[in-house]
Amino acid sequence: MKLCLFGGTFDPPHVGHLVIAETIQESERFDRIVFVPASNPPHKEEGISPIENRLEMLRLALVDNDHFDVSDIEIERGGVSYSVETIEEAKGQFGIGAENLYFLIGSDALLDFHRWKQYEAILDQCRVIVAQRPGFRPSRIDPNILSRIRFANIPQIEVSSSQIRRRIKNGSTIRYLVPGPVMNYIREQGLYSK
Repeated sequence: MKLCLFGGTFDPPHVGHLVIAETIQESERFDRIVFVPASNPPHKEEGISPIENRLEMLRLALVDNDHFDVSDIEIERGGVSYSVETIEEAKGQFGIGAENLYFLIGSDALLDFHRWKQYEAILDQCRVIVAQRPGFRPSRIDPNILSRIRFANIPQIEVSSSQIRRRIKNGSTIRYLVPGPVMNYIREQGLYSK
């Protein structure tokens, strides 16, 4: 089995996440891409939505894709969500070795990767694939990290969860930025409008 973990807050999950995952799945021929919502991410300063809401939005967003799954591995573990622990746990849970386990991150996360807990262990325990975001410059990354990761060739879509949250707060539409069921859920739950 060839598996890719895609971690994040997914607050909310949007079309950019889905296009990245679909493009990576198609090019790498992964058996599964497993979306792993962070229970308590160590690198987020602003308040995030309750995990129950983020988990439900992900389930709604992924319902029509047989290659995509959602894992509550970080939620079940509780506490601060460290990627190195998630990767170790996933290897055991899926019975998979480092050669067939991939970890997908965005280039915005790569900028701080050297500050992540045991980032060298992450590079040892799996293969890291980086989805480049608009404006990213690899020259800002430590060459030792650059030599151990791979960049994915994906469409550049300028949409972010923070942009979506701002649009909702300002009363602007988010149509086509998130899947329809996610948009309906956000509206029903009154998320991000406060």
